[in-house]
Amino acid sequence: MEITILTGLSGSGKSMAAQHLEDMGFFCIDNMPPQLVADLTRVLAGSEGTSENDDNRKPVSRIALVMDTRNPNFVKDLLPVLQELKDLKINVRVLFLEASDAALISRYKQTRREHPLSGYRGGLSLSQAIRAERDFLTPVREIATDIIDTGNYSTNQLRDYLRDLFGEGIADSEFVIFVQSFGFKYGIPQDADLVLDVRFVPNPFYIEKLKSLSGKDEPVIEYIEQFPETKTFIEMQSVFLKFVMPYYIREGKARLNLSIGCTGGRHRSVMIADRLTTFLKSLNYHVITTHRDIRRDQRKRQIEKWEEETTP
Repeated sequence: MEITILTGLSGSGKSMAAQHLEDMGFFCIDNMPPQLVADLTRVLAGSEGTSENDDNRKPVSRIALVMDTRNPNFVKDLLPVLQELKDLKINVRVLFLEASDAALISRYKQTRREHPLSGYRGGLSLSQAIRAERDFLTPVREIATDIIDTGNYSTNQLRDYLRDLFGEGIADSEFVIFVQSFGFKYGIPQDADLVLDVRFVPNPFYIEKLKSLSGKDEPVIEYIEQFPETKTFIEMQSVFLKFVMPYYIREGKARLNLSIGCTGGRHRSVMIADRLTTFLKSLNYHVITTHRDIRRDQRKRQIEKWEEETTP
């Protein structure tokens, strides 16, 4: 039996992710109290040995439980439950969804729903509630198996990412490489196995006509590629990665997180991450690529503008 705890910030897309997991064959329960997880596990464990012909039921082997701050005791109650499941030798995965403050505010403005912390935290503003929840969930984020910034994905892209993440259509033994670009000023990804720093490459941010573009736009790519050190770095890293990957596989590693960082995570790291992704795919590795901070500066400007417009 495999249990996935689906959690994260309010408005980060947990309901949509749960729908995708359900489509992938997960048995999903929303707003599950942590205290009931062990009992639920014992009940569903009995169904694993059930024949598909018994009452036309299929055995339950993959379970996704949505838990979040709608339950004010969620964080306090979750950690003991995870230990209990570990003692029962049940495979547990914690999938944490998040998004930038600007993305969350934009979503709440569109849905006009109230943030769960706005009520029982003494009438916090939306911005305050988001920041409070982010702090509140820090202990859960720190133990997360997988962290996804949903601001980087459309609905279909999130679905495809989850399918890759949970191995639909992928052999269980297949080695998966996660390539992620990021901005150092927003922090190094906590799940990184290898971190490459590309801040030595001249920064397109200081070129006015390139500032608002990203590492996926041709003018930025041409600017970065004009420097010999860029080509040399990519070639050297390609040689290194080609050399080490077979040994990671030999040692039994099922997944490797390769993080490439520049200052803001919008230009240089994006372009180089895409180049290394292309190289690794040419070696027939299964590669999942995400650009964590590619739109973060834009969202920051949007939230600042929104706060200016809504401040009396």
